[in-house]
Amino acid sequence: MGTGKRLLTAGMCSVTYRPLPPDRIIALAREAGLEHVEWGQDAHVRLGDEAGARRLGEATRAAGLSVSALGSYYRAGVPADPEEAERQWRRVLAAARALGAPRVRVWAGNLASASAGPADRRRTIDRLKRCVDSAGDIAVATEFHDGTLTDEIGSALSMLDEVPGLRTYWQPPNGMPDDEALAGLRAVLDRLDAVHVFSWWPTADDRHPLGHRAALWRAVMGMLASTGRRIDTALEFVPGDDPAVLADEAATLRRYVRAAT
Repeated sequence: MGTGKRLLTAGMCSVTYRPLPPDRIIALAREAGLEHVEWGQDAHVRLGDEAGARRLGEATRAAGLSVSALGSYYRAGVPADPEEAERQWRRVLAAARALGAPRVRVWAGNLASASAGPADRRRTIDRLKRCVDSAGDIAVATEFHDGTLTDEIGSALSMLDEVPGLRTYWQPPNGMPDDEALAGLRAVLDRLDAVHVFSWWPTADDRHPLGHRAALWRAVMGMLASTGRRIDTALEFVPGDDPAVLADEAATLRRYVRAAT
């Protein structure tokens, strides 16, 4: 799979270390041999400060890293008022452009798919359509997460079908067996742009080194490489939120990527 070797990437999310300043995160990523950073809007990119976002993007690239995405916490359909929702989205989009991010990660509402009524779902989907339509050359991708319309694979697929151009992230749902998790990944593979990488098992309170779920992550990387497309993998959490373990976690991730490609 010659193309996979060039296109499957290994990076990190800045939310791995929310308390740390951006320059420290850049240094850690570079020292760990990673390729890119997804900058989190909640901790490291301040909406309304396009000059600061521009400087952050420039500093990232100057260190030999790329900006893979703006990890926003924009929830489509929240608030319900369309003018306020649009105002918030324009701020997110301006930050992404200033940062030089090719993608914005968003959330599909604030309700679990089983709890969202038809009006809630329609509001979220309509807002996602507006986000995609206004983003231009910036991809819009939904977080694969509980408490949203992507908490269950059937709901996620239906949402993606209803919003042309919308992309998705993926991460293993907490407590889900490997074969079931991989089936969910396979179902969204053609709409997938990025994967958040961590080993929580079986709950979010049980945080292990990445190698703890080696069989799962090797299978994931093989599936990603089979697409022949660029897909960004990014460490999102590490044991103890400890900067000292990033080098080992990054080495494990890079090893899985190399083995798959």
